[in-house]
Amino acid sequence: MFSRIYVHIPFCRQKCPYCAFFSQPYSSNSDLAGYATLLCHEMKLAARTTATPQGVDSVYFGGGTPSLMDPSQISSIISQIELSFGLAPNPEITLETNPGTVTFDTLAGFRASGINRLSLGVQSFDDCQLSTLGRIHTAEQARIAFTEARRAGFDNIGIDLINSLPGQTEKQWHWQLEQAVLLAPEHISVYGLSIEENTPFAEHFADDSPLLPDEDLSATMFEEADDLLTSHGFEHYEIANYARPGFRSQHNSGYWHRDGYLGLGAGAHSFLKNTGFGTRFGNQTDLHEYGCKLEQNELPRFDFTAISREEAMAEWMFLGLRMADGVTFGAFEKEFGCALDTVFGHALKTLQSQELLTINSSAVRLTRRGMLLSNQVFLRFLP
Repeated sequence: MFSRIYVHIPFCRQKCPYCAFFSQPYSSNSDLAGYATLLCHEMKLAARTTATPQGVDSVYFGGGTPSLMDPSQISSIISQIELSFGLAPNPEITLETNPGTVTFDTLAGFRASGINRLSLGVQSFDDCQLSTLGRIHTAEQARIAFTEARRAGFDNIGIDLINSLPGQTEKQWHWQLEQAVLLAPEHISVYGLSIEENTPFAEHFADDSPLLPDEDLSATMFEEADDLLTSHGFEHYEIANYARPGFRSQHNSGYWHRDGYLGLGAGAHSFLKNTGFGTRFGNQTDLHEYGCKLEQNELPRFDFTAISREEAMAEWMFLGLRMADGVTFGAFEKEFGCALDTVFGHALKTLQSQELLTINSSAVRLTRRGMLLSNQVFLRFLP
């Protein structure tokens, strides 16, 4: 069973040096058209064995750079999703968008195709920082893309920002946040720069590089975002995410609530809740192999992993605790048939004594300090 679909578009004009997601430069528009055809064929094959009876609640086009696709291609993919799996009433359908790839016409086309939410990859409002990040757009292009998206009819726009960049100061970060608020988006995601293995950034910046902000400054930037954005009416509903009331990302919230999701496209991952506590698997990341499998009418899946009860309980904790709502005692007991404190009582008491968790009669939640040290908290729940 699944209630959400993730569609991976693995093409970029140029790959950002900090990005570890599967993507590659595309050579021509025919690459995009051919890929859209493969996606639709994958759906037809997947629907034979993984149909969802109630329809899909959310669809998320990620990448890569999904906004490189033509609106007609996005429209055909959404239409095939509806034909193969059905869409629930008023589904959230999100398109990740690079500001350097869109015009008013393409944005209007995406809106007409069924996209009703944009995730705009701004990352920074400083052109020097954008250059360091290898982005293909300028700060002005980001502002124009946002304005044109509004003109095209989008009333649900999220923007992404990255902090803890090389040489970035607290003052510069504060200014970035102010610029984001001036645009008045419905959603803001705030991520600290992560140096991922096998990326160009990993070759240039060690974890303790003096060019990167230290842990204390990164923590200050986290607190700066929390203070400034909540003071402007944004709800801090997940460690890295802020939303106007009623505009939480429904798709990503599904991940944190451990909803089932089907991943489509080369490099996509899935979590299906058909039996037991669910199964995870991935799709081939080699585009040629992905296409060959589909041409042979085979699904390009591999690396199947059945989730054990213990693993599922751990996931329930470290995913649920990412949310400001936390983990409720009732929901845990309903899912697993046992009391939360029976399974994790010692960990809960220890983390509470360290002021990383708050516990009341209904739920367990991270404190602000717990959010800053969330990875240390989550380790406590691993089997």
